[in-house]
Amino acid sequence: MDILPECNNFVITNFSNMEVSVIQIGNSKGIRFSKTLLERYNIKDTVEMILEKGQIIIRPKSVPRKGWEAAFKAMHAAGDDKALIPDVFDDENIEEWI
Repeated sequence: MDILPECNNFVITNFSNMEVSVIQIGNSKGIRFSKTLLERYNIKDTVEMILEKGQIIIRPKSVPRKGWEAAFKAMHAAGDDKALIPDVFDDENIEEWI
């Protein structure tokens, strides 16, 4: 199984079949994941469940832009948040947009 470390999407090249028991949980039923699987797939408190053509896909809930706020604050503190190109180009006619 190949895993891309930069994201929470996994590319599976070898399918592994695993038989698990459905257990009673109160009035519902569920399955248990081993600690190893939870750690391997970075599953914390919530997952996304996708119902698709006779199968259920469970994957870690991704948090887009997680950590961006702290990264932007660190960039600002280091003075590294300057524009790389000017907001207005020399040959640009701003009056056209007003």
